[in-house]
Amino acid sequence: MEETCARALFGILVEGLADRFEPALCDAYARLFAHAVAAEDPEWDTVSLVARYERVRHPRAITGKPRRVFVLSRVTLGADVAITSVLLAAAKRRFPHAEIAFVGPRKNYELFAGDPHIHHVPLEYPRGSVRERLRAGRELRELLTAPDSVVIDPDSRLTQLGLLPVCGEERYYFFESRAYKSESAHGLPELASEWAREIIGVGGAKPYIALGRTPGKVAAITVSLGVGDNTAKRLPDPFERELLTLLASTGLALVVDTGAGGAEAERVGAAVAAAGVRAATWEGSFAGFASMIAASRLYVGYDSAGQHVAAACGVPLISIFAGFPAPRFFDRWSPAGHRCHVLRVERPEVEPALAQVREAMAAVLGGTATAPA
Repeated sequence: MEETCARALFGILVEGLADRFEPALCDAYARLFAHAVAAEDPEWDTVSLVARYERVRHPRAITGKPRRVFVLSRVTLGADVAITSVLLAAAKRRFPHAEIAFVGPRKNYELFAGDPHIHHVPLEYPRGSVRERLRAGRELRELLTAPDSVVIDPDSRLTQLGLLPVCGEERYYFFESRAYKSESAHGLPELASEWAREIIGVGGAKPYIALGRTPGKVAAITVSLGVGDNTAKRLPDPFERELLTLLASTGLALVVDTGAGGAEAERVGAAVAAAGVRAATWEGSFAGFASMIAASRLYVGYDSAGQHVAAACGVPLISIFAGFPAPRFFDRWSPAGHRCHVLRVERPEVEPALAQVREAMAAVLGGTATAPA
């Protein structure tokens, strides 16, 4: 029961407030969730949590030369590519002699494991009850005690979006991504770069990955039909079958990620079978699939982590972006770049969406679309 309630609290309330990217809803989140935290842990009280949040949300520049810089994971893979990597890149340039530590799950760190300047401080984020999720904040506080260090928080779930005190305020720098420059239509990578220029003192930082591995499979087109738990991002059948048929008609080799396993993997497998196309499938780690994206000629998928990997690697991409809860969500999470073809799907209609995909494919592949793999 506790876990079910927690899923509703985070999935409906917390994400519902965050996904609108409205400053007033950040205020509402802080007040509401502070009550939930205080109810679970008597160490914290609502008034002090909200008061601290109001203080740390105001940007201020990092001064001095810390010996260690902790950059917290956003926990979700796409956000760590689109946002956290920007802050890692800026920290490396500003503090070349400091130890830069990525704090978060192993699967997320694997996206940067090939970077010799990035160290890993392991910390998993459980998705159980509220109490279990808050325990990650307690563990984080114990990990961040190193003297002469600073903590950069990119609006992490580890701190419950900046609400949990995990170190002294003088060492804590919070990128409130849901409210920063709210009047802007820029995407999150651009906003993170602007924040890095203002706070870290480094301009021009961009998303990147450093995998430290070579792909086990190579394909001209990599495909992800994963949507996590958000089925609103999907288009109705037979879109996925028709999409795979369309991509296979190029004559280029396909690799399709099976996603998180379970029902999602079954759905992807069924789409491949129904399309009757020759396509390899990937069932391993996301970092492994990311290595294939980086080596491909084209990436195609729903709004998910794969699109941010492709954008960071300069790989042409077609993102089928549907089911967004507010226009600003689309602006914030759309990958940016001249090779990024982001298809804004206002209505979940199969044929119009496929027509957009065909047009984008023509722009990316041109007359070479039927060349052999």
